[in-house]
Amino acid sequence: MSVNFRPRTATAIIVANMIGTGVFTSLGFQLLDIGSPFAILMLWAIGGLAALCGALSYAELGTRLPRSGGEYNFLGKIYHPAAGFVSGWISATIGFAAPIAAVALAFSKYTAAILPSGLSPTAQTGLALALVLSMAGLHARSRRLSGGSQTALTAVKVGLILAFCLAGLFIVPDPQPVSFLPKAGDASVLTSPAFAIALIYVSYAYTGWNAATYISGELKDPQHSLPRILISGTLLVAGLYILLHVVFLRAAPMDAMRGQVEIGYIAARGIFGDDGGRIAGGMLALLLISSVSAMTLAGPRALQAIGEDFPALRWLSRTNKDQVPRNAVLFQSAVAGFFVITQSFETIIVFAGSLLAFNSLLAVIGLFVLRRQQPDDDIPFRVPLYPIVPLIYLTITAFTLVFVVATKPVTALAAAILISVGLVFYAVSRRLERA
Repeated sequence: MSVNFRPRTATAIIVANMIGTGVFTSLGFQLLDIGSPFAILMLWAIGGLAALCGALSYAELGTRLPRSGGEYNFLGKIYHPAAGFVSGWISATIGFAAPIAAVALAFSKYTAAILPSGLSPTAQTGLALALVLSMAGLHARSRRLSGGSQTALTAVKVGLILAFCLAGLFIVPDPQPVSFLPKAGDASVLTSPAFAIALIYVSYAYTGWNAATYISGELKDPQHSLPRILISGTLLVAGLYILLHVVFLRAAPMDAMRGQVEIGYIAARGIFGDDGGRIAGGMLALLLISSVSAMTLAGPRALQAIGEDFPALRWLSRTNKDQVPRNAVLFQSAVAGFFVITQSFETIIVFAGSLLAFNSLLAVIGLFVLRRQQPDDDIPFRVPLYPIVPLIYLTITAFTLVFVVATKPVTALAAAILISVGLVFYAVSRRLERA
């Protein structure tokens, strides 16, 4: 007999999906062009505001359209099955598989940094692949094992982050002389192209606030529990993100972090010294395991929904005796393994972040369409301050996407190609179905 996921498990999935590589790695890229601590905190505050507005919008979408699958379900029902298919195609190829690869690569980099002899590039790749495969084996078995392990991993993650932040606030031997108050010139930084590009990394770090909508069909009474899950998970992560960046900037010189990936390890050395930094860096590496776990759990549900709706891909919908989509789990993990072997960390972040933002942009626009199509629906949750809340999310997200297109046209072209290939697959699958 299958077991529904509990609300606390769904909240844990959101928290673990969001708190991954982005918050522990992106500061180094942001500091290449932004030197203001106030502007850095504003990046994360604006990102948190966008995520909260998105979560509120998805809470209404999820109660109106309560089925697992996330954007695949929303876009397919609101616009056209082709839109849903392309969204699911993005989730399959980029949405979860690429971030899993990025987190696994960051895990291997953190592990290499804390080992006295380090790890060769080949060994780092092997370690990342081992993490991906082990999480696939864990989540391809049963919901009870999946949900219980995810809740435990996330609880450990939040506890360790809070302990790290308290240490960074109170026991740093030589805190950096930084001020988080605005100063002259900060206004121009907040409106600069560099700030907009940095928001791409921030939006990637906040990616995952919508993760519970991928398993909403496996929740008990999702129309009442889903809004609370989305909002509480997003608020918790936003608070932790801002607190972490206060600690990072107090613990280590900005010059030491500029352009670096292992930000958490660098800050840990500033707090605990070299030996203690290795231990704390090891704990930060362990935190990334829960992120790989959460994405391995949530992502295959979109693939499962595609398999249920498209006969040509029905093999993706096959489940084991506990109704776990084993084939979808294994397929997504195989794609993630491919990214681990072939792609760089920064390439994955920019490409995946922009495509996921575009996906959620269409979904939130769909809320306006749904309100016009079904204005009098009796649903348990409506977005407060509508239409201001979804418009805030759309404005911030569109702002970052415009700068991606303007400053990284190759990335935009690659995204367009991926979407086009998805449309071709949709047309082929429909033709095979009619045949």
